[in-house]
Amino acid sequence: MPKAGLLYNRIVIKAGTRLLTSGTRSLSASVLNSITTQIAQIRALGAEVVLVSSGAVAAGRERIPAGTNQDSVANRQTLAAIGQPKLMSTYSDFFAKLDIEIAQALVSHRDMVDRISYLNVRNTLNSLLALKIVPILNENDVVSVDELSGEFAGDNDRLAALIANVIEADLLLLLGDVQGLYTEDPNVNPNASLIPVIKNIDSQIEKIAKGTITPEGTGGMTSKITAAKLATATGTTVVIADGTIDDAILQIATGTTLGSKFLTAATKLESRKRWMLSNMTTEYYVTIDSGALKALIESGRSLLPAGITNVFGEFSRGDIIRIVTESGVHVAGGITNYHSRELKEISGYRSQEITSILGYSYGDEAVHRDNLVLV
Repeated sequence: MPKAGLLYNRIVIKAGTRLLTSGTRSLSASVLNSITTQIAQIRALGAEVVLVSSGAVAAGRERIPAGTNQDSVANRQTLAAIGQPKLMSTYSDFFAKLDIEIAQALVSHRDMVDRISYLNVRNTLNSLLALKIVPILNENDVVSVDELSGEFAGDNDRLAALIANVIEADLLLLLGDVQGLYTEDPNVNPNASLIPVIKNIDSQIEKIAKGTITPEGTGGMTSKITAAKLATATGTTVVIADGTIDDAILQIATGTTLGSKFLTAATKLESRKRWMLSNMTTEYYVTIDSGALKALIESGRSLLPAGITNVFGEFSRGDIIRIVTESGVHVAGGITNYHSRELKEISGYRSQEITSILGYSYGDEAVHRDNLVLV
């Protein structure tokens, strides 16, 4: 549970390029200092924080001679490759002054689609958070050209929403240099008003977003609404806010009304149930003994290999499998940590024996309780 004064326990913060550069072509040291300082402050209150940061291309520009063509996708990929170490070095310097360790992760949307990659990303981020380390993520621009080519605007917005889903974040904070979603484009209509709370992202909200021209381009607000729709559907509250406002992160994390807040469409538990139940099939499942059944039903425990009596079908690590009693009653399901071939080898054995049997281990659990739903 978060400490007193903190409204959200697990927070994903996305910092956009316009914010990090203050509208220039280079990184703003004062903005990065403000972001890192506020992250340290909310961590001190008990928050776990993942930072999704743009800015690699901007950082790369600082190292390229003036006049060099930087507009092509290939050159922007080059800038990203040059700028990513610079961006991380800058973050490292600021966080080091606050006695905070960081970790870098370059991911893409393909990592979220592939089940094994999804599981690996989840486990890595959860492990880093458990170690009190701040993961800093970015779209892998060197190999992923969608955002750089202009095919998709605001790719890091959607990436941040996917990460929020992966780690079951309580809050996704999309920071830019706009205050939030307005009833109309405030650049066109000065009487437009900020929408402080959005209960449901319907066609009207999407229409408003499409008519808003942000400094990032016509797709800026649309991408944020798309990200908000994805995150709220899986149980995460979303706030779009102006990161240039003093202590914006600290204010929002502690409950101050700022920007536009999008309420969740479902609880995290319900959304995970729907996701897992909708992906269960009758093709592959495991049967369990009475001891494992009691541990699942009465104690809310994970499914261990020792409780598995048989394995049916061929499935991969990261697939959703059904958990069935020996009499054929479907009692649960969840994400398996092991391939069906591996489960067949370790079923009936204690978790301590997994490494000696397989030569490696993906954890003590066949299905961890965090990835398990009772039927």
